[in-house]
Amino acid sequence: MIVVANTSPLNYLTRSGYVWILPELFGKVLVPKAVLTEMLHPQAPAEVHTFASSPPPWLECVEVGRIACGLDSSLGEGEREAISLALETHADALLIDDLAGRREAQSRHIAARGTLAILLQASLRGHLHFPTAFEQLRQMGFRASSAIQEALFDAHSKSQLG
Repeated sequence: MIVVANTSPLNYLTRSGYVWILPELFGKVLVPKAVLTEMLHPQAPAEVHTFASSPPPWLECVEVGRIACGLDSSLGEGEREAISLALETHADALLIDDLAGRREAQSRHIAARGTLAILLQASLRGHLHFPTAFEQLRQMGFRASSAIQEALFDAHSKSQLG
């Protein structure tokens, strides 16, 4: 499985202490150089900066051959490179939270998964408790629409019944 990550999911998963679920779920995760550069920004949270300074073996930084044509100009450099890398590698999934980035990826037939979907998947596999993980993210300022929250909590509840 080929998975490409943008900055936001790595940021939130690192800050919440759940970044370890990525290799559990996906094995190796690819990131473009711009994503690591964003994570190394002087204003990045200390734990994110530390993580990006010495990435684990399962996180592979890949140089993007070229930026895909026609990408939404409002996207940041990390999002543009992540979408381009996902296209280049024919990735199975792109880990991205930004709504405009998700829409751009989906319009190019890239399966986009946000941080909450990653946590739900980990919960369904027994790696963590989704409501607890969600609350940690919320306390860090993570925002998601009420429709997304409702859908994910509904999926979590249904999994608990079966």
